[in-house]
Amino acid sequence: MAARIEDYALLGDGRTAALVAKDGSIDWLCWPTFESSPCFAALLGDASNGQWRIAPVEPVQHVRRRYLGDSLVLETTFETASGVVEMTDCLTWSEVPPRLVRSVKCVAGCVALTSELAVRFDHGRLKPWYRRVGRRVVAVAGPHSIWFDGPLAPACDAQSVQVELNLTAGDRCDFVLTCCRSHEPPPAALNVDQTLHTTLLDWSQWADQIDLGNDRYADAIRSSLVALRGLTNRVTGGIAAAATTSLPELIGGDLNWDYRYCWLRDASFTMLALAGTGLRAQAQAWRDWLLRALAGEPAQAQTVYTTDGDRHLLEWECAWLGGYEGSRPVRFGNAAVTQSQHDIYGELIDALYVSRCHDMPPGDEVWFLERALIEHVRRVWKEPDNGLWESRGGLRHHTLSKMMTWLALDRGIKSALSDGHDVPIDDWRRDAHEIRESVLTYGFHSGVGAFTQTYGGDRLDASLLLLPLRGFLPADDPRVVATVTAIEQHLMHDGLVYRFLGDDKPGQGRPEGAFIACSCWLAQVRQMQGRHEEAKELFERVVALRNDVGLLAEEFDTDLKRQCGNFPQVLSHVAFINAARYFDDPDHSLNAL
Repeated sequence: MAARIEDYALLGDGRTAALVAKDGSIDWLCWPTFESSPCFAALLGDASNGQWRIAPVEPVQHVRRRYLGDSLVLETTFETASGVVEMTDCLTWSEVPPRLVRSVKCVAGCVALTSELAVRFDHGRLKPWYRRVGRRVVAVAGPHSIWFDGPLAPACDAQSVQVELNLTAGDRCDFVLTCCRSHEPPPAALNVDQTLHTTLLDWSQWADQIDLGNDRYADAIRSSLVALRGLTNRVTGGIAAAATTSLPELIGGDLNWDYRYCWLRDASFTMLALAGTGLRAQAQAWRDWLLRALAGEPAQAQTVYTTDGDRHLLEWECAWLGGYEGSRPVRFGNAAVTQSQHDIYGELIDALYVSRCHDMPPGDEVWFLERALIEHVRRVWKEPDNGLWESRGGLRHHTLSKMMTWLALDRGIKSALSDGHDVPIDDWRRDAHEIRESVLTYGFHSGVGAFTQTYGGDRLDASLLLLPLRGFLPADDPRVVATVTAIEQHLMHDGLVYRFLGDDKPGQGRPEGAFIACSCWLAQVRQMQGRHEEAKELFERVVALRNDVGLLAEEFDTDLKRQCGNFPQVLSHVAFINAARYFDDPDHSLNAL
């Protein structure tokens, strides 16, 4: 069985990510990119679906982990009755071809160590051909090959590659995996010391850009920024929503989706988290990715893309993977790519507006794209859509989607006036006013006494906390206050916020875990309302959910007391960053810009 979700740490090299459990097992790695087929898929099956475990032979009495500085270079310390070893794991930054390094040093006593590598291709199904090349082993299947280098010639059979070592204090052994195409020549041997130094230097130079002042949550913010960089494609600037697919929103359930792609709904939250913490280069790269992804006809904009900007993400179910703790089906690809989500237009225009507010204007030529998007919004805002949460139950008039089309017009008007663009301002203002009145008239349910998920529906939705966060209404507006109260009364459990209740019927139950981003949004709204102690209490509850290396999944199961959903989750981390910053700087807000 795979480890608990919160027991994993993240490795990243700016093109892909891996998950390492506390027991020294790498159970997830899609190579060479986020969207590639996993060569280690034990996370969604078992050891036979691929993993690489390095650990002491005798029982481990204590494990502690940390990242070295502001990086994703992971150090794990194993203590046994006989001795202590430190293992350093990293996906090397900018290395071509990509490499995975695992370096183990005995720091006390003597420790027997075992390494077992089981590579699988084709989403954890295909066993490769292992063959020796001198002291090396290469695993080959079709177009793929993975080279193994270790401290001595390993044993190998049809299932795995094995190494057994006895280390005494001061001894060190290095293991390296290299991802290649099978037709390419063998990769050169790696200088592990130099590569680790170069990788840490790259992380250090990046971290030097972070500007947080004396923020009370500075360390936690930095951890989230590190995770955000680990999910960023360093070549294109695209940011994967998570490193994984099919980690369940409720353990044992079937809400298991592939989140290894870029979601436009995260656009402005992410832009603010990066630009508002000094990471201008990364923010600009994200903005430029958004512009490239949206280039063309606005009506053809998608909700989801690969980190390279590809549009084709066919969803399919993987029959041979048993699912995380039996949570099936396991899905690759995401059918949300075909959905209509009008909120994305507000996200995109707002992301460009945020970049302007942080002195990163996208250039006059971009205005033609923005104007085309706004004109498209004017044509489609009255139409139903699938909504922020990608409902697969048909098109509806989602309150938040309508508000986000208002946001597109509002930010477009502000940008046009500030930059002197010649646009039909009066027409835009008229349409913005019409959308606003529509939301106020049909989005607020008098019987419920709150804004609801859809026009005429009675389902509460925690995403409507974004009404004050986006500046649609003041946080102290009576309708906002009533909505917040309703969310607190009906969508909170164990101090955390759920997105909604089950299947349009209030009281039917919780179909998933508490949504971490929504909990951060409520903490920020409470702070805006002057409810400072309540805001702090809720946010500290979220802070306590982070694992030992500062990572957050999408959700938290308040009954099982476990993280759930895909991991680590960008929306959780950017909501965390923005709420944490707002406690010390009220100008760090989408509403304040």
